Amino acid sequence: MDSVSQIALGSALAIATMGRRTAVWKAALWGAVAGTLPDLDVFIDHGNALANMVNHRGNSHSLLYLLLLSPLLGACIARLHGEGALWRRWAVAMALVLVTHPILDWFTIYGTQLLRPFSTEAYGLGSVFVIDPLYTLPLLLGIVLALGRKAFSGLRANRMGLVLSSLYLGWSVLAQQHASGVAQASLAAQRIAAPQLLVTATPLNTLLWRVVALGDTHYWEGYYSVFDQDGDMAWTRHDRGTALQALYAPQAPAVRLLADFAHDFVKLEQQGDDLYLSDLRMGSEGRYSFRFLLGSAADVAAGRVNIEQRALDFPLRQALGELWQRIWHKPD
Repeated sequence: MDSVSQIALGSALAIATMGRRTAVWKAALWGAVAGTLPDLDVFIDHGNALANMVNHRGNSHSLLYLLLLSPLLGACIARLHGEGALWRRWAVAMALVLVTHPILDWFTIYGTQLLRPFSTEAYGLGSVFVIDPLYTLPLLLGIVLALGRKAFSGLRANRMGLVLSSLYLGWSVLAQQHASGVAQASLAAQRIAAPQLLVTATPLNTLLWRVVALGDTHYWEGYYSVFDQDGDMAWTRHDRGTALQALYAPQAPAVRLLADFAHDFVKLEQQGDDLYLSDLRMGSEGRYSFRFLLGSAADVAAGRVNIEQRALDFPLRQALGELWQRIWHKPD
């Protein structure tokens, strides 16, 4: 999730765990700090844009490593504030904050390596978008009330924020499962053979779902809104570039690297002399969030791969307008 959501979750959990045992502002502050810590790995350079993407949410998001860090962090905070008797409570608070960071990230589709060092598998449910105000706002409101009220009503408001945000995550999973069922029925009705199915929340909401059905050589993209009156989805068919992948993957390990990370939801395409590698999970056709220029076909064939991430450039206001319209209205 975005940094604001992680900060809000960290603060809310620390406040709920510490209660009135310490000043609310201390719990909120250190919850925010610990909620940010795992994402500091973005400052580590792994050599190129694709390697940076794949290694983000790696060791810094390991549940084991974060649990091991928690007692040390809790003891340091307790010592800093002269609250030695509370170090165990601080350790529990930091454990909750640190561990829930990668768990919340798991709800997005990006890919979080929760089980390092035992596995580099990148887990991503995709039931929420990386930024979702309906998840974050209850947490922020609860924190503000907890900071502003001396009575226990502030703590109750904070707990209510945690409950509401958690219920929203639960709703997102149920809505995703419903959309997945509709998509599978639609694919079967249209006799589209696609063994792998990806269902993800579209930006800023859990009402409209993007579906990518992956076949052997092509993929199909479709959208389903919970307000659609029927399950007759419209699909657009696109080439995955499997022939290009077979041709250039031996000389360009980056192709296999991204394919493994994205569970094969990638495409390789040639535009003019240049080869482009895209992650199909994030964005939409023609607007992929992670799209990499590998170089010219001749250079890649010779093993000279120079990876550059292409900036996502599209009219934001227009895209949000299209998104809003599609939530409420299904095209003819």
